[in-house]
Amino acid sequence: MTQIPPIRVAALYQFTRLDDCAAIRATLTAVCNAEGIKGTLLIAPEGINGTIAGSDAGIEAVLDTIRTLPGCRQIEVKESRAATTPFHRMKVRIKREIVTMGQPDVDPLATGHYVAPEDWNALIAEPGTILIDTRNAYEVALGTFTGAT
Repeated sequence: MTQIPPIRVAALYQFTRLDDCAAIRATLTAVCNAEGIKGTLLIAPEGINGTIAGSDAGIEAVLDTIRTLPGCRQIEVKESRAATTPFHRMKVRIKREIVTMGQPDVDPLATGHYVAPEDWNALIAEPGTILIDTRNAYEVALGTFTGAT
C-alpha cells in the first residue's frame, strides 16, 4: 500500500482588490506561524499569490483565512504532496504587484469577457476578430490548429 506523503503543498493566487495589505499581512503571518506553515505569500493591492507547505490542518487553517478576504472565496489552489517541507521559513510580503508586469497602467482586474467553450468557434469566425497564439515552443510542437500563424 502506498503511503501518502505527510506534507501538503498549496500554490495559490487570486486577483482581487485588497485595501489593507498591512492588516492582511499581520493576520496571515500569525496564522502561518501558529500552524507551523512554511513558504511565501505575496500580498498586493491587486491580490494574493504564493506557495505554502505544512500539515493538512495547518494549510486548511491558512486557506480558510484567505477565503475570508474580499474576492478570495473561490481562490484558485493547486495542491501536491511532499515527503519533507520544501521551504525553510515563512515569508508574508507586501508587494506592488503579485505578478510583476512592470506596466503601471495595466490592471489585471480589468479582464475581457468570458467566452463559453461552445461559443468559441463562432467568436473567432467573426470578421475583425484577431486570435493571437501565445503558446510556447513546446506547446506549438504538440500541434497547431487550422489557420494558426
